[in-house]
Amino acid sequence: MSLGKRSIAEFIGTFWLVFGGCGSAVLAAKFLDSGNPNVNLGIGFVGVSLAFGLTVLTMAYAIGHISGCHLNPAVSVGLCVAKRFPAKELLPYILAQVLGGIAGAGVLYIIASGGKDFSLSGGFASNGYAEHSPGGYSMVSCLVLEVVLTFVFLMIILGATDKRAPKGFAPIPIGLGLTLIHLIGIPVTNLSVNPARSTGPAIFVGGWALTQLWLFWLAPIVGAAIAGVVYTAVAEPDASAAQTS
Repeated sequence: MSLGKRSIAEFIGTFWLVFGGCGSAVLAAKFLDSGNPNVNLGIGFVGVSLAFGLTVLTMAYAIGHISGCHLNPAVSVGLCVAKRFPAKELLPYILAQVLGGIAGAGVLYIIASGGKDFSLSGGFASNGYAEHSPGGYSMVSCLVLEVVLTFVFLMIILGATDKRAPKGFAPIPIGLGLTLIHLIGIPVTNLSVNPARSTGPAIFVGGWALTQLWLFWLAPIVGAAIAGVVYTAVAEPDASAAQTS
């Protein structure tokens, strides 16, 4: 498959991740019953977490056989460090992912801005720290969370896609893993672990979202790179065991 076709697949997949995941947060996380404003029909943190997991799971089956379904610059970096992905293709993949994330956020903005109560001041599902953290967590707390959760996410991806792992099931643990880390991280940073996902909404919010965007590039890439090193070291068969067998 040509690099161009794989990059298009990454664009489409990342579009779906941002539109579906951030869309669930913007449009459906909180939804008050018009007949009874005290009743919230929204899906909340659990629903948003599940939405992000489902975007990855569905796209993994849709385009995994085309591009590998990275949908995330940090995933591409982690796979590259683990020698599962060629470095020469890293920049085209990242560009496609970022553009897909921006496109997803753009379509979401067109839809959401048609609502009577819509305002970008609500954050538009952007990631943030300190005063822009949903729970008011410090920059250090948010940095550590994003590094650790990206590290774990990449360990799941590397393990699930290992040639020794059961075939055909990788999207399930990867999707469930992304759901779990969202359940942990939404109250802290709105959960990123994905620079493309963070960039899309930040472009439209501007201001503080762009100023804080550095953390949501740095932390996921660092966590992913560490996972690439650690998984390779842990998963590589011991020399003594290989000789014995």
